[in-house]
Amino acid sequence: MKATTTRPTYHHGDLRNALIDAGAKLAEQGGPTAVGVRAAARQVGVTPTAAYRHFANAEALQGAVKERAFDVLAEGMRAEMATLEPSGDAAEDAVRRLYAIGRAYLRVALAEPGLFRTAFGEERGSPATARETDASFLMLSRGLDDLVEAGYLPAERRPLAEFAAWSAVHGLARLILDGPLAELPADAREAALERTLDMVARGL
Repeated sequence: MKATTTRPTYHHGDLRNALIDAGAKLAEQGGPTAVGVRAAARQVGVTPTAAYRHFANAEALQGAVKERAFDVLAEGMRAEMATLEPSGDAAEDAVRRLYAIGRAYLRVALAEPGLFRTAFGEERGSPATARETDASFLMLSRGLDDLVEAGYLPAERRPLAEFAAWSAVHGLARLILDGPLAELPADAREAALERTLDMVARGL
């Protein structure tokens, strides 16, 4: 039976991605600690031996799932920004993009809590390469650069602004996912997000 279930995976040569997909599902169901090679192998329907050829241990698979999580976050930001219509005003458009990035951050966190927790988990097995400074984080940084270029944000206030903005929205996301704001109704969550984004944009 196992030979039958593994054959299509090997035929398509995509076992590694299948294991990452399984790891992502495990993260969605149980968070970072649920991501393991044997558990992912069971999800895919292959032997642990086959899975270990691609991921030596749970930490390696968790690292790959972290990368997937950051990819999902970046995709969400791109999709949110793609909904914006140009206003013709560079400063207004730059601010709207900043808001879109913040909205996407929270919405991805709420839609994919397991992936989000895995992305920002405390596991030490796989070093946090530069994922936090790649894709989604670079979009935030470039968005702040656009604010400077448009004359909205004074150049002298630009240094470290990405950390302040990121911390504000990330903090709200964690308070809603794992903290005292977990019971907020959807409309209150949206209002809290908009208030946080207002604070960020006006406080820069």
